[in-house]
Order: sequence, then structure tokens, then C-alpha cells
Amino acid sequence: MSDVESFLDQRVIDLVNSYITSNANPETKVTHHLPPEKLRSKIDLTLPENGSSLDELYLTIEQYLNFSVRTGHRQFFNQLWSGFTLPGFLGEIIASLANTSMYTYEVAPVATLMEKELIKKLGSICGFKNPEGMFVTGGSNGNLQAMMIARNRALPFVKSHGYKDSPELMAFVSEEAHYSFEKSANILGLGSANLRKIKTDDRGRMIPEELAMAIEQSSQKGKAPFFVGATAGTTVKGAFDPLTEIASIARQHDLWFHVDGSLGGTVVLSARHRHLLRDLVKADSFIWNAHKLMGLPLICSILLIREKGHLLQTNSVTGTDYIFHDEAYGACDLGPMSLQCGRRVDALKLWLSWKYYGDLGYAERVDRFFELAAFAEDIVSRTPSLELMAPRSSVNVCFRYIPNTSEDIDKFNLDLREELARKGKALVNFARLGENVAIRLVIANHELAREDISRFFDYLIQTAESLDR
Repeated sequence: MSDVESFLDQRVIDLVNSYITSNANPETKVTHHLPPEKLRSKIDLTLPENGSSLDELYLTIEQYLNFSVRTGHRQFFNQLWSGFTLPGFLGEIIASLANTSMYTYEVAPVATLMEKELIKKLGSICGFKNPEGMFVTGGSNGNLQAMMIARNRALPFVKSHGYKDSPELMAFVSEEAHYSFEKSANILGLGSANLRKIKTDDRGRMIPEELAMAIEQSSQKGKAPFFVGATAGTTVKGAFDPLTEIASIARQHDLWFHVDGSLGGTVVLSARHRHLLRDLVKADSFIWNAHKLMGLPLICSILLIREKGHLLQTNSVTGTDYIFHDEAYGACDLGPMSLQCGRRVDALKLWLSWKYYGDLGYAERVDRFFELAAFAEDIVSRTPSLELMAPRSSVNVCFRYIPNTSEDIDKFNLDLREELARKGKALVNFARLGENVAIRLVIANHELAREDISRFFDYLIQTAESLDR
């Protein structure tokens, strides 16, 4: 028996099954919440000169799982993703087993056809008649590439000659847009000062009139507006910008119109809620994170472009004939369109999951997320000690606990959140809304039920009452 065969024995299967099963047990801690020094003392992190046995590796794997945050736990609400799906897990395993890269059809024939089929499917759902697309390394990467395409459209010579003698470009996003847009402005050499952040309303949505005014002001100052990025599901409030109005303004000024649907893109699968993405078809580009509301393992992100040609025009370079030289199947190669060279097979886990759940299965899951978020919002509204901090737009519920004894409400809620984590009862994040701290509850786990939401609020109120004495 080889080392691999001996390692992939019943121990590993039992370990995986035990880990998955224990995530559903309310008594299982979500996190051990140890400081770095204490955690380091519990795990041997040294890399030996002579190597270790498979038994030692197995022990390390057990420790890794034991001390890692259980993101599949039903009391993990800390990020915009959570949960576990079997098809996605299988896709990760098989992708690693086959261990290929997505640059040529020659080395990734099945994966290439799957990715192309998914781009076609996603483009059709968005209403794009002639789409192209690419799996990328996250929503931030997708926002960067969309802005890069827009820049090259505005300044066709910049790809070969740089910014010499070019006008000063100006991009526009909402004040609640993801911070990756500012990083993109930095990477592309625009400068953060040339990323204008537009005011939002009380729900966190970009105000179209403010956008129109900002574009006019920038033009009057001699700058060259070229890009507007709307958000479909903001990070904190889960808000959806008004795409119809923004698209109209972008078209009027000939700006590239991008939609960051990293969180809320999956909502387009729901007949009941896709109105939040009305007129998405007018977007020039769209980023969609399937590892969020579609429940796929990280990373699974797709950048869609409404019209073919932009990705190849922006990302193709010379000196690639050593790899892209297949005369028979070269038209299928995805590498020339990609910003990356080596690229993992992320399409498989999405394809398998979609094959398993189908369109209707995913639509039902999106609808359930909204129902559970409304249920959580109702608990907040009915509980005197809880206060809703922003109107709910989708799957994010922002609230806080109002203590009787403490005058510093922000500090109390930070302590409350920390105590929940310290006990391993629940892991939930917080954000600042204006000058106030809000606890941000995100509903994104496909296995969640009402009793899990109720359990979370029971834990929270019990813990708060123990602190509020």
C-alpha cells in the first residue's frame, strides 16, 4: 500500500464526516477565539529538516480543524458567506485531484467547456446577448478588471504608451461601495482622489441626482469621467443601488457602467426579488460571487462583460506563443483573455452545484434568505432592548442592543459581540453606521432555519443581560 493509499483511509473519511456533522450541533463552539500567542503554543508550527510521518500530518489536520473558525456552523454570521454544500466540496476535491490550470483547452478540456457553458448561462440570466466572461480571484479582482477595461476604452493608447499627455480620468462609486474600488484606482494609477464617492440615502443606495451633479462638476474642472460603479448588495446594509437611473446617467455621459454584485448578484435567480437588479442588462460589466449566496467554497467569482472582445483586448499581450499555439483548438483557450496565467479550476464546483440544485433550487434558497432576514428583522423590532440601525434591503440586518446600565452603547455592543465569540456561542460582525456601532447579521447559510435565527438572538440577549448589570 502506498503512502497516499494508507493516508486516504477510513480515518480521513471519518474525520470529514465528524466535522460536517458537528457543525449542525448547537453545542459545538463556532470558534475557540484564542489570541495568537496562546494558539501558537497549542500547535507545532515548526517546519522540520527531516520531514514528518503521515500520522503526524493527520494530527496536525485534526488540530487545524479543531482550532479553525467553523464557517459552516449555523451560528456563523460574521462574513457575507457561510455554510457548507456537498457538490461544492466535491468540486474542490476533484479540481485538486485533477490539478490543472485554465489557460489552454489542451490541459483543461472539460473544465474549459464547463466554464464557457457557465458564462453563457450567467450571461443569459443577466440578459446579455453576446457575453464574455472569466472566473476571477474574487469580487475585488473583478472590480479592478472592469475599471481597467473602462480605462482602456477611454484611453485606447494607454495599454502601450501609458498616461503621457492623457486627461485626468475620474471614476464614480457610492460612499458605501466596496473599498476595492479605491485599491483599483491606486493600482491603475488614477489616484484615490480621482475616485469620487457619491452620497447615499438612508437605505445605503447611491443617490442618482448626486451622481449626475458630480459628473458635471468633474467635467467642468477639466477631468474626464469614464467609469461608474453601482453596487448590488452593499457590504454593510445589503443595499441595491438604483440601476435604472444610474444606467441612464452613465449612457448620457458615455461612461462604462459596472455593477458590483459580489454579494447580491445571486438575487437575479429569484423571480420574487430580481427586481432589485432591474435593468442589469444595461450594465457593461457585472461581478458575481457564487461563493456568497450560492454557498460555494471560496473562491468562486465570475466577471461578466455584456459584449465580447473587451477582455481579450485588455488582457492580451505579446510573447505568449510558447503556450498559446494550438492551431486546432486555440479558439477555445481562455488564457489570452485572463489577467492571470495560471488559474485554478473554480468552474467545476459551481457547475456541479448548479447541476445538483438547478435554477429552481437556487431560487428557493435566495427566497429563503430573504424570509429569514425578515424574520430576524421582526425579532429586532419586537424586542424592546434591540434597535434596528438601518432599513433592511436584503439579507443583512443591522441592529444594536440598548443596555440599561451602560451609557456607552457602542462599547457595550462591541463587548457583547466579543463575549459571544469568546464563549464560542456565535460569531457575528459589526460595522459603524455614521458614528454608531451596529451588529451586522448576515443570512447566507443554506442550512439555516428559523430556530437557528431564534437561537442566535437568545444567545445574544442572554449574554447582553449578563453584561448589563
